[in-house]
Amino acid sequence: MTIREILLDDLNPQAFIDDQCRRIADQVGTSRAVNALSGGVDSSVTTMLAHRALGARLLTYFIDNGLMRQGEPQAVVAAMKRLGVPVELVDARREFFAALQGKTDPEDKRQAITDTFYRTVFGRLVRESGAPFLLQGTIYTDVEETVAGIKRQHNILAQLGIDTQAAFGYQVIEPLIQLRKTGVRMVGKALGMPEQMYHRPPFPGPALAARVIGEATPERIALVRKATVVVEEALAGSAAFQYMAILHADRVTGVRDGKREYGFQIEIRCWDSQDAVTASPTRLDFAVLRKMADRMTSEVPGVVSVTYNLATKPPSTIEAV
Repeated sequence: MTIREILLDDLNPQAFIDDQCRRIADQVGTSRAVNALSGGVDSSVTTMLAHRALGARLLTYFIDNGLMRQGEPQAVVAAMKRLGVPVELVDARREFFAALQGKTDPEDKRQAITDTFYRTVFGRLVRESGAPFLLQGTIYTDVEETVAGIKRQHNILAQLGIDTQAAFGYQVIEPLIQLRKTGVRMVGKALGMPEQMYHRPPFPGPALAARVIGEATPERIALVRKATVVVEEALAGSAAFQYMAILHADRVTGVRDGKREYGFQIEIRCWDSQDAVTASPTRLDFAVLRKMADRMTSEVPGVVSVTYNLATKPPSTIEAV
């Protein structure tokens, strides 16, 4: 891997912003660029950098893949509009669920999302717009984990030898690729973004498909989406680095209304970390865990079992899939 990481001690956020805006403007020239916004910290900071560099020549799209959290597509579009960045919401739910149908292996699911995102959806948008460039929020940790073979991040392309011009018809620009998450947050703050935007908990590129073990059907995504609401409402005030709900594949035995019920198992994960390279489970109060479990089994249809992950990273990883 030839990318040089910018360490926190060496990061001057304003100088970084000036340098990246200049680089983006120089590379795009008089052309236009398409921008991939997911609403996460990395893509939002990339969007603000690109908007500052290109202005009206930036075409920003939020792809509704059907895998996002509750109300997220509309909320992200509205938040960017308040910052003066126009965003077009693209409904691609049918394409993504068709690509995921029948797939249970984690790498197969990630590859299906990658192909659908870059070739099917953004390939079409780039062709329609005539823009020869795509901006995305890849960060250093994404590259590191993929190249090391730990976990394929769906946004890693050139580092795996993929010629995006030949494969998809456009060049990819990644202004944050030398930074880890903490550095990206510092840049977001320096850009004047609201804290709730640059300090959001990390969210995976494959979205809720990364939190469903087994096939990511519309029904199973809807279930983990409801579970995610419970976890995020309960832990929003914590200082944890990241927290999530995971839907397991097998059904487990439970009891409801005096009768046996084969229901779903939700695993809660909550992490303390600085850079996502290593992480430890947050020492949550038992009353908090119990409250989440009670809500899960009463508010999320079919859930009869709730567990809490206690393994550190490594050997675990922050996301399950």
